Amino acid sequence: MDRGIWISWYDLASENRKEYLSWLHERYLPRVLERPHIVWAAHYATEKMTAPERLAHTSDPSVPKGGDYILMIGAETAHAFSPPRPGEKFEAVTDSDERMRAMRKAERISIMTEEARAEGPAVGAHSEPGLTGCIQLGSFNAGPAEHDEEELLAWYARWRLPCMQKLPGLVRVRKLVGVSGWAKHGVLYEFTSLEERNAHFPTHEKPYPELEKWTDHVVRRLDHAPGSPHVARRLWPA
Repeated sequence: MDRGIWISWYDLASENRKEYLSWLHERYLPRVLERPHIVWAAHYATEKMTAPERLAHTSDPSVPKGGDYILMIGAETAHAFSPPRPGEKFEAVTDSDERMRAMRKAERISIMTEEARAEGPAVGAHSEPGLTGCIQLGSFNAGPAEHDEEELLAWYARWRLPCMQKLPGLVRVRKLVGVSGWAKHGVLYEFTSLEERNAHFPTHEKPYPELEKWTDHVVRRLDHAPGSPHVARRLWPA
């Protein structure tokens, strides 16, 4: 069971990259995996891709804009990420860890819990624990109208998750909701490869014009985090 996910989006200065990645991959994440109720961890570098023009992104200046890297930790539930005392951080361990963590720039953190999931045709191709080598991660808030939340719920339940069960190259998709952090909603797609994602995901609704209209209506109402959705390839585990 891995229903809780801790997520950090951030940037790194080029001069700190080697030292930081060595610490994160060789020292920090292996220790995190030893903690109670932690199931997996994964670190990704995002691809430079242009988001569809129809997607709106928040203009709130208080929302950090980092997104070159995504660090994700999966747990049995989101309660595994509760700090020992209010005001402390789940991540903080030693002064050395804090120094390395401070290398992250424009960092945004969310803790999310899984609302629902669907498995794709390629689920049998991924047997290792944790996430696949290629993901797409969206984080956003619903529109301001009274029924926007209800329509978003219906769209995921009646169309987006069911149609993903037929998408070539998809291992699974998880609809997430925020426990803490800016975004109330999230969606995490796991693909067998970036090439499979690029070949099939962008045009998967073309055979269903009426449902494609519904998608267009729903997604134009969303307020995405900076850079969302992020497409990324895994750095760790290798």
